[in-house]
Amino acid sequence: MTAAPSSLRPGPDAAKHTVVTNALTVDVEDYFHVEAFAQVVDRSTWESIAPRVEANVDRILDMFARAGVFGTFFTLGWVAERQPVMVRRIVEAGHELASHGYGHGRVDRQDAAGFAADIRRARQILEDVAGVSVFGYRAPTFSITRRMPWAFRVLEDEGYRYSSSVFPVRHDLYGDPGAPREAFRPGDGALWEIPMTTLRLFGRNLPVAGGGYFRLMPYAVYRAALSRFHRTQDRAALFYFHPWEIDPDQPRIAAAGPRARFRHYLNLSAMAGRLERLLQDFAWDRVDRVFGHLLAP
Repeated sequence: MTAAPSSLRPGPDAAKHTVVTNALTVDVEDYFHVEAFAQVVDRSTWESIAPRVEANVDRILDMFARAGVFGTFFTLGWVAERQPVMVRRIVEAGHELASHGYGHGRVDRQDAAGFAADIRRARQILEDVAGVSVFGYRAPTFSITRRMPWAFRVLEDEGYRYSSSVFPVRHDLYGDPGAPREAFRPGDGALWEIPMTTLRLFGRNLPVAGGGYFRLMPYAVYRAALSRFHRTQDRAALFYFHPWEIDPDQPRIAAAGPRARFRHYLNLSAMAGRLERLLQDFAWDRVDRVFGHLLAP
């Protein structure tokens, strides 16, 4: 395994003894919903594809229960309509239920009216299915930036208290590298944006929020980076992953391009083991509790 760079190496047992509680999040969508496959998996075919999300979420719930941690599940309304029992299991296990929109449509390809309809529909489905209030939102593919103030206004108008949609990095599919790296209010209202976690290193924002980067990095490097973030920032990080990332047996989308296939399938077989180590090495809880001091009405 590749050794962590000396600039990232923590002191002995630094990660295990941290007192910072981080926010643990899951973007609940199926493997065929992802943006990487949007050009080759038509939305009209989703209904005919055998779902795998429920079995994967059940594995995640078991994993979290064994580790004694709680998280926030940003769930597609499309999934909740078809897997209502799964959504209720998430809530019954003590986790926060939040919105990932309805149909995984990028926000930057919608207008304000279409976006409002999407997040209103998703929230209504989630609340009706689970019997709880939903106040958090994450945009599919992190497709909100500070250049879209209308999106934050719509979220607040629709009753959301926080968004976790901005990724302060440069990426070919998303990103706002100049965005604040700490939680901020994007407008004059009460809505908070809780951006994805980055580490400032070598003059750049390096992503340490999970997802594909977590599968790409050797685990020791990721752990060292998150430990350094805690030492230098002394605040909570935010981690995310998807249920399909612990599913190495999922069908392969052969029509996808090589970059899309690389990003999607890289190290899927190692993901569950890495997650189990992560849950033991750091402290974790729901977004609404980790950032509760900001979100109180």
